[in-house]
Amino acid sequence: MENKTEVTQFILLGLTSDPGLQVPLFITFLLIYSITLAGNLGMVLLILLDSRLHTPMYFYLGNLSLVDYCYSSVVTPTVMAGLLTGDKIISYNACAAQIFFFGAFGTVENYLLALMAYDRYAAVCKPLHYTTTMTASLCMYLMIACYVCGFLNASIYTGSTFSLRFCLSNVVHHFFCDVPAVMVLSCSDRHVNELILIYVASFNLFFALLVIWISYMCVFVSILKMRSGAGHWKAMSTCSSHFTAVSIFYGTLIFMYLQPSSSHSMDTDKIASVFYTMVIPMLNPMVYSMRNKEVKSAFRKVIWKAK
Repeated sequence: MENKTEVTQFILLGLTSDPGLQVPLFITFLLIYSITLAGNLGMVLLILLDSRLHTPMYFYLGNLSLVDYCYSSVVTPTVMAGLLTGDKIISYNACAAQIFFFGAFGTVENYLLALMAYDRYAAVCKPLHYTTTMTASLCMYLMIACYVCGFLNASIYTGSTFSLRFCLSNVVHHFFCDVPAVMVLSCSDRHVNELILIYVASFNLFFALLVIWISYMCVFVSILKMRSGAGHWKAMSTCSSHFTAVSIFYGTLIFMYLQPSSSHSMDTDKIASVFYTMVIPMLNPMVYSMRNKEVKSAFRKVIWKAK
């Protein structure tokens, strides 16, 4: 079998070449990652420990926290190690693995957010049938489907990228191995591969967004039909956290990936990438816990038992 790969490793340029910024950035990312780890794994533990949170909504939220932790862990520790040691070399296989797992967990989160929107639709629009609709077995099957889709799509992203021939530059103008940044280094004709990336990513994003949009349209119609002010507030509060997370996540991804590589500005992409690889996974537990009385109550209960 012909070996089409001359490049055996890549050099990540990182966020900045200024030595004076290496330590401040390391400290910043360490703080962000520590909060991400504590917030997401803490949310998973809280949901496991409190039986009142053993509902479909919190089952999905626990998985979202787990995916956010994994999603961030694919990139952040590598970036911090590079800032601390100055070693920005990543092997060919490690680069492929980073693209694979980043794409997998990103796609899982994409479909998981759609599932959570459908769950809110069932809770608000069909409250009397909610427990019979969102059964434990159905939730489990839907969650498994999210992971299957995630790893299947990651295989397409990775295979499409590394089926190309890399024989010229091995310098990646990014702080981690991202598909657009690696693909531009190829000396092969990448037109078809770019189309595959755009079509697959577009399908994933717009299918999930369609589910979210239809779910929220139904929710808003149901809210408008409610006569009780308390009912309005309860329905809005149960959806507001998810709507905030959806807006942040999809806004960044659409900006990043649904454009040809020739239109990419690597400096702009780096800033956007910091946001969705590090900041969003840190913010999600805060977004879901700050306005959630059940999560706050469960947290106080755990703290009280620990004393």
